[in-house]
Amino acid sequence: MDAPVRVLVADDEEDIRLLVCLAVRKAGCTVVAAVADGAQALRSARAEQPDLVVLDVSMPEATGLEVCSQLRADPATAGCRVLLLSAGASPDDIARGLAAGADAYLPKPFTVAGLVDEVRRLTAGTPA
Repeated sequence: MDAPVRVLVADDEEDIRLLVCLAVRKAGCTVVAAVADGAQALRSARAEQPDLVVLDVSMPEATGLEVCSQLRADPATAGCRVLLLSAGASPDDIARGLAAGADAYLPKPFTVAGLVDEVRRLTAGTPA
């Protein structure tokens, strides 16, 4: 049996973090860590080596954009997929997220179904 796709969730709002974890599990993936700030996200990503990292853009300690850039700069985490979540949904916000190295950008508020679809899309074909 294939190992499940491993996902790290980082959002400073607990209710959003729980909702994202629910969507990740509905997508058939495993949550390896759910953290509340960017510094924890970076430490967890380096320790857990997830297949996908779901990052809120606005977090304490380090923003999702900063975490994404650091993940891309580190050979140990450069290959993981990154999904940014943000209340900022302007074309400039999205462009900044993609420029930081994100694979996808999902504006808040999002639907659970929409997030499940995005997680499945980003993890399709991920080697187990």
